[in-house]
Amino acid sequence: MRFSLALVLLCAAPALLAQTPQQSYPVKPIRVIILVVPGGGADITSRTVGQKLTETLGQQVIVDNRPGGNGIVGMEIAARSNPDGYTLVLGTIGPVAVNPSLYKKLPYDPVRDFDPIARAVSALNVLVVHPSVPAKSVKELIAHAKANPARLTYGSSGVGFADHLAGELFNTLAGVKMVHVPYKGGAPAMLDLVGGNLQLIFATVSTALGSIKAGRIRPLAITFAKRVEQFPDWPTVAEAGVPGFAVDNWYGFMAPRGSPKPVVAKLHAEINRILDLPDVKERLAGVGIYPFVAATPAAFGDYIRSEIRKYEQVVQASGVKAE
Repeated sequence: MRFSLALVLLCAAPALLAQTPQQSYPVKPIRVIILVVPGGGADITSRTVGQKLTETLGQQVIVDNRPGGNGIVGMEIAARSNPDGYTLVLGTIGPVAVNPSLYKKLPYDPVRDFDPIARAVSALNVLVVHPSVPAKSVKELIAHAKANPARLTYGSSGVGFADHLAGELFNTLAGVKMVHVPYKGGAPAMLDLVGGNLQLIFATVSTALGSIKAGRIRPLAITFAKRVEQFPDWPTVAEAGVPGFAVDNWYGFMAPRGSPKPVVAKLHAEINRILDLPDVKERLAGVGIYPFVAATPAAFGDYIRSEIRKYEQVVQASGVKAE
């Protein structure tokens, strides 16, 4: 009888051991790779969610900023990481949806190399200008840009990021020519705008709000299709003079392809739960970041594929090239 029981336990041991890592996840710190420098909307989102995950899961969530190469550096690191659920990346519209159309060859494939977890938020971008620009409305900016072709410069977080796409879309729809200046994140671009080295940025509210409140830059309009409650005095770019203009700057959590499905499901549920917490929603909304809860990881995957198709057409139409 003892022999039989021992044999049963011995045979069951591999299965029990195989289940343990997923059932007890996490057993060590979790790393979240961010594709830009600290200080912008993606950084705020990851740190806000990461702090709550740390409290809930009992393991530290470490934010790892890896800017460079228009998000390529961080995406490649994430794609090559061990798919064990302990390395995540906060994918954004540029590196995930736009880069495949900008570059002939990427060291990662946003669909093939990643498991989608949760489309987390949409970050509001606001068109802001330096006080030296003689425009207090979008229509006045368009008139000034037409009178000074290729003399206005606008900064961005990098080629293909939402703030860059917003500028290119503005050029196309408004019939103007502004010169793009890419940076490694919204924060350094904002420093140059405040210093007068740029004329404007389609910046995330989280990056721009402090300088707006201090009167160092002037807000003209937002990039969403509709006005938002937190900033009721800011019109949309579309209603302010550029019909059809809208840019959704989204962020979403992803993991290297092959990550354990129970872990992906657990993270999806926890991230969505966190984003629905009143204090989190209030904190994010205050800087123009709004949760978006996808029904399943698969739904986020479908959205990624649709965004890649969408921006393939946008890139072709605009003639944007990787710099």
